[in-house]
Amino acid sequence: MLNNKTILITGGTGSFGKCFTKYVLEHYEPKKIIIYSRDEFKQFLMANEFKEYESKLRFFIGDVRDKDRLKRALEGVDYVVHAAALKQVPACEYNPNEAIKTNIHGAQNVIDAALDSNVKRVVALSTDKAVNPVNLYGGTKLVSDKLFVAANAYTGTKDINFSIVRYGNVAGSRGSVIPFFHNIIKNGGKELPITDYRMTRFWISLTQGVELVIKALEEATGGETFISKIPSFKITDLAQAMLPGCEMPEVGIRPGEKLHEIMVTTEDSATTYEYDKHFIVYPQMVWNNKQQPDLSGKKVEEGFSYSSGSNDQWLSVEEIKELLKKVDLEK
Repeated sequence: MLNNKTILITGGTGSFGKCFTKYVLEHYEPKKIIIYSRDEFKQFLMANEFKEYESKLRFFIGDVRDKDRLKRALEGVDYVVHAAALKQVPACEYNPNEAIKTNIHGAQNVIDAALDSNVKRVVALSTDKAVNPVNLYGGTKLVSDKLFVAANAYTGTKDINFSIVRYGNVAGSRGSVIPFFHNIIKNGGKELPITDYRMTRFWISLTQGVELVIKALEEATGGETFISKIPSFKITDLAQAMLPGCEMPEVGIRPGEKLHEIMVTTEDSATTYEYDKHFIVYPQMVWNNKQQPDLSGKKVEEGFSYSSGSNDQWLSVEEIKELLKKVDLEK
């Protein structure tokens, strides 16, 4: 599927972009991978990190806010993975106009540029925070998701489709709880603060996120939201896995934070199908005869929801300890 194809990743110097690039280069023979991002220093560092693959990589300075630059970058591109976004919840709250410009206007620019080029597939990364959003970041990503789904109405006779991949915080990602706890432990801390003892999260690795994006590139017909079936864990169990026997003072939930990650709402259950390793939420409105559910799956029951708090897969403290060995906390 990806052999001899040119792939562009917006926000490609981020943790997802680097993992996706490495995975594709090790498992496929792409014609070229274009890293589209606005930080030249991060591009320099990534170019050095991937020195052995320099013949396959191109680095393109640009911002998703700049439609003309995107159009130039998309010349000859087959697939687009849209990973660029302003993601930090407090930063988006304090700089709402900037979040809107990148997460909403930037999404529309990616869509327009792809429609005006010969791109065949576009996969956009979503987030659990776009589901029943309680903060601006989630609100902007909800709008972004809607834009990518609706983009399939404008494809006309073009051989192009747009789909979405949704997952929550990746284990060990910047700003998440694992590196936060790790820093406390590294500095000699003896207790790990818990915002709320009831809090749960899904566990997903970067590689699992990359594999889900590739599945979407291979299988999407337009408008689907792909969601991995993954285990949940309690934040208190994570703390005990990282610092056994530690004190866990409850400090109160932070603004814009949820008790549980939600991937599929009860309202989405009407168009959600379950497969062996993932769910797909199909669009409620369809615009062509390609947008039909894959009937190899099973339609979920009415009122179904997929939440880290009501999941049927749970990690024990010992299982979390084993998974933590695979998380790079020194990056």
